[in-house]
This record gives sequence, structure tokens and C-alpha cells, in this order.
Amino acid sequence: MSLRLATFNVENLMNRFDFSGYRNQLNEDRTLALFDIQSEAEYKMLEQARAIAQSDDTRQLTALAIAATRADIICMQEVDNIEALKAFEYGYLFKMVGHGYRQKYTTAGNDSRGIDVAVMMRNETAQGQPIEFVRMTSHAYVTFEQFGLHTPELAALGHQANQRIFRRDCLEIDLKVGGVPLTLYLVHFKSMGSPRNGLDGREATMPLRIAEAQAVRRIIEERFGGDHAADKRWAICGDMNDYRQRVKVSGDAFDGYRFEVVNESQSCLNVLTAGGFCENAVERRPEMDRWTFYHTRGPEERHLCQLDYILLSKGLAGKNTTAVPDIIRNGQPWRTIFPAGQEVDRFPRAGWDRPKASDHCPVAITLDMA
Repeated sequence: MSLRLATFNVENLMNRFDFSGYRNQLNEDRTLALFDIQSEAEYKMLEQARAIAQSDDTRQLTALAIAATRADIICMQEVDNIEALKAFEYGYLFKMVGHGYRQKYTTAGNDSRGIDVAVMMRNETAQGQPIEFVRMTSHAYVTFEQFGLHTPELAALGHQANQRIFRRDCLEIDLKVGGVPLTLYLVHFKSMGSPRNGLDGREATMPLRIAEAQAVRRIIEERFGGDHAADKRWAICGDMNDYRQRVKVSGDAFDGYRFEVVNESQSCLNVLTAGGFCENAVERRPEMDRWTFYHTRGPEERHLCQLDYILLSKGLAGKNTTAVPDIIRNGQPWRTIFPAGQEVDRFPRAGWDRPKASDHCPVAITLDMA
């Protein structure tokens, strides 16, 4: 009995317009920045037109990327609400895969923009085994103080002990697949922000991601018992906004690109994998071929890295030692630089920078659940 499990940051799957760019230049779309807009009312009218025009191509590509995972269950990040998820599944994904993801679950977390984690599931696996939803538990309200995770590093960054740990949520989903229990932990950790206190964006936000990872591990250990948790059937799925390695890109299209694997001395992932608690299944792929995201701030700062994860419990990984995840990169924009031999056919109408399925790539793995 097998299960196809996937995760994907679909990026801003919203059913509302975001007008914050009028007062916050960082949120303003680059297209509208080209024009001299005289009033908030004019800005709102133009933003609505821009968002509607762009969304159709974007969501067709998002749907193609999800369809390519062939997933029975897909964990998602940056979903606005259940209404947005239903409209997307029926209006786009259903047209790609036919009878589809009838079971959909999400809840309001802590993201200031209102976008959170979600899951979509078929009623049964491709092999015909029933997928049964048991319960959903949100951990969005857990504080640093409750878990004893407040540190001087967090205090220096302005985080108070009584504040919530998760920037979005750690959403616990209990299922039965063909009668076999499986628990999923849906996460979307703190993003790498702007430089702060003399640190770059990744270093400055690292203490918060480490606290989130510690909290996830504690939730799992308290649920299953510290001595037995690693042996149970569970997986952590989501965008962790961190990496243990990156592939640094240099050179150009004329003289050729060069790629160098760089190991990181610190990562929140280490908290979760320490002691064999769980395994990053993507690390079963070659080092140069683990990336799910292309980062660039110009030719001096470019790299490929893994931000999207399916972490398998020690027990689940041990039953699936030969399972190697797939990374679906066909929805990437043309600006993404691929190492030689990894090129893929882009989905129709993918643009230089947009439209695109997402800046992230879906990760999917087939698991033996017997």
C-alpha cells in the first residue's frame, strides 16, 4: 500500500486584493511603480485590474505543477482561506486532474497577511485505499514562555516571552490511509528578512526559526512520547525558509555559469534531524540536485537552495529507505538558472520572471504505508 505525499508553497493564493502597497512601497507591485498614481482610489482600481490579469496565467501554472506531483495528499503554504482553496481546486486544478482533492483543510494562523498552511487530499489513494481525516489541531497560540524557548537572542530581536512562536502555525493533521495512522505537521517558518543588527537577513532571523523547529519537535515528542516519537508514522511538510546547503551560482550566460556547493554552519533543520529524529528525504538526491528555490539579488548574490521539505520520522524513513523524492521544476520562470543536465521543459506560458507556478518547486515522494 503506497501513498503519494507532496508539499508546495503556492505563493499568495488569495481571494482578496492586497492594497497595502499604496502605503508600503515594499508591497507595491513593480508594474504599478512605473506609473504616477495620484490617489488611493486610483491605486485600488489599478491594483485590482493588475491582479486579475496576472492571476489566471499564474494559477494555471500552479495547477499544472500540482498535477505533475500526482499526489494523493498535498500540503500547501500561503493559502488565504478555505474559500480561496475551494475556488482554486474547482476552477483550475479540477480541469487538470478531473475528480480531485475533495478534502480540504486549513485554519487561521499568525501570518500578518492572512496566508497560512493548508492540506488537500483525495478520498482515496491512486491504489484505491481510503484516506480518512481524523482530526486537525492548531498550535498557532503556543508562546515562547509556554515552551520555555525564550532566549536572549530572541529578546535582542524584540521578541517578548509572551509572544507566539510560530509565524504561521504548526498544523497537526491526523489521518488514516487504508486504516493505517499517519500524522502530518504542516509548517511555514519565519522568512529571511532584511539585514538587522549588523547581521544578514538569514542570520538575523535564525533564532526565530530555531525556536519554531524546537517547538515542532516538542509538539511531536509530547504527542507520541519522547522515547518513542521517532519510531511513529509522521512527516513534517512545508517551507522552512532555511537550508543546510546552497549551490552558489557565478558566471553568466555568455561565458558559462559555474556552480559551487556550500555547506552552512547553522540551520534550523539541524534541530529536527538531530539524533536521527527525522530525515530530510531530499538529501537522498545528489548535492547539486536538491534545490527547490532560486534566490537572486543581482549577479553578485545568486544561489539555488532547498527551502521546501518533507521530513520523515525515523520510523517512516526506515520503512522507505529507497524512496527518493521528486522535485517538479517545470513551473519555474525562465530566469532560474539550472545546472547543466537538470534543464526541464517549462509549462506553457511560463515567463521570464512571471507568470510562474511559484518561485518554489513542489516536492513529492511515494511512501510504502504497509
